[in-house]
Order: sequence, then structure tokens, then C-alpha cells
Amino acid sequence: MNFPDELKYTKDHEWVKIEGDIATIGVTDFAQKELGDIVYVEVETLGETLEAGAVFGTVEAVKTVSDLFMPVTGEILEINSELESAPELVNDAPYSEGWMVKVKLTDSLPADLLDSAAYKELIGE
Repeated sequence: MNFPDELKYTKDHEWVKIEGDIATIGVTDFAQKELGDIVYVEVETLGETLEAGAVFGTVEAVKTVSDLFMPVTGEILEINSELESAPELVNDAPYSEGWMVKVKLTDSLPADLLDSAAYKELIGE
């Protein structure tokens, strides 16, 4: 499995890419493999400011529906509209075309974000 070193990770299996005060968020390679074939991504929080840990959407796979948790505090600026017609991008390219939301940070990064080594340890890799 792939866990890019430049990203931060959560214990809930989301990843975060920080560029200035913008965070791009998606689910990890591990999460998409555990979920299986993703058939629907729902994010209806565009324009909302959410606290770290809040639910910002759901992802539906063939076997289950899982909540998506905000790894940072901020305002959701953009939703990946490509996922409406191609939710399988989360399976095919979780760290690139399969991103879910872009957030303007309104607070400092939470201390519990993991680097790639700590995330690998968390999932037993």
C-alpha cells in the first residue's frame, strides 16, 4: 500500500495535504481497500465551517456506508465534483483524482495527525 510521506493521516483513515492555508482531504489507500468498491460519495457541507472530528460526508461501498471525519478545523471551499459520476476514483487514485474536499484552515493543525510512519504502525504495516 502507498502512504506518501508529504501527507498527514488520521486514526479514522483520512489523509490531509497542506498547501499554505488550504487542506486537501481524502481517504487513505488502506481505507479504500477495506471499504471495497466505492459506489457513492456524499458531501453536502460545502461552505460550512466544521471542527476537527466532525462528520463532513459519507462514502458508500458495496458492503457498507462510512462517515467521513474532518481531520482539521476549517471551511469547506470545494468538493470534488468528479466523484459524483466517478466515485471509483477513490479506489483507483485515493491520493490524487480521488480527493474529496478542499478546506480553508481556520485553526492550527491538530496534534493528533500522524506522519506516514506512525500511520503505517497504526494499521500494522
